Amino acid sequence: MPIRAVLWDIDDTLFDYTGADHTGMRLHLESVGLPEAYASADEALGAWKTVTVRHWARFAAGETDFVGQRRDRVREFLARAMEDAEADAWFAGHLSHFEAAWALFPDVVPVLDRLVPAYRHAILSNAGTDHQHHKLTTLGIRDRFEVMVCAVELGISKPEPGAFHAACEALALEPHEVAYVGDEPDIDAAGAVAAGLTGIWLDRKGRGGRSDLVRITDLDQLPGLLAGDTRFGAPDTFG
Repeated sequence: MPIRAVLWDIDDTLFDYTGADHTGMRLHLESVGLPEAYASADEALGAWKTVTVRHWARFAAGETDFVGQRRDRVREFLARAMEDAEADAWFAGHLSHFEAAWALFPDVVPVLDRLVPAYRHAILSNAGTDHQHHKLTTLGIRDRFEVMVCAVELGISKPEPGAFHAACEALALEPHEVAYVGDEPDIDAAGAVAAGLTGIWLDRKGRGGRSDLVRITDLDQLPGLLAGDTRFGAPDTFG
């Protein structure tokens, strides 16, 4: 049976999270000053990325909640104890700059347009529904997705098969009828494959090195891949 729906990741797949986070934090540090622990803004930005990855993993594993991981990121980054209200206020300053820098990747809207009406579209995210709804609405594409399933409300996250299955159930489709597109090879593509979906790794950075995965380097390749174009992947994967 052919693919009937495309299930999407959001951050660094549709939305340039890394670029916005980098720009937003740089502007925030310019407004509040560089913390004493860092010799340069570039050093601070690198540390912020490392801290973000570590605490997001804790959140995805259920070790903390969404607000808690934000507070812990701030405390570790600034290397000092802080009351919740102080950490929240510091993060709010970053958030205002971060949101001002939000942008879709240039290939997103053209490809969504090309895939209509052949495929239905939905979201599976490891974040929270309210946060991701706000993001997609601000970016002007929330109405492109008929279903949005998020880990915070679901109680399980990618790459657990149950997360992918919940999104398929919300679409009333079997896993083999759904393709999942995401920027992480293991959490997204390999996780989708293990759950019985067609997993597609969007390798925007050209990392490569994963011959076990179907890989594209930009979304312009996706319509041909879904149609079985052998230039972009194994056509038998797509039924």
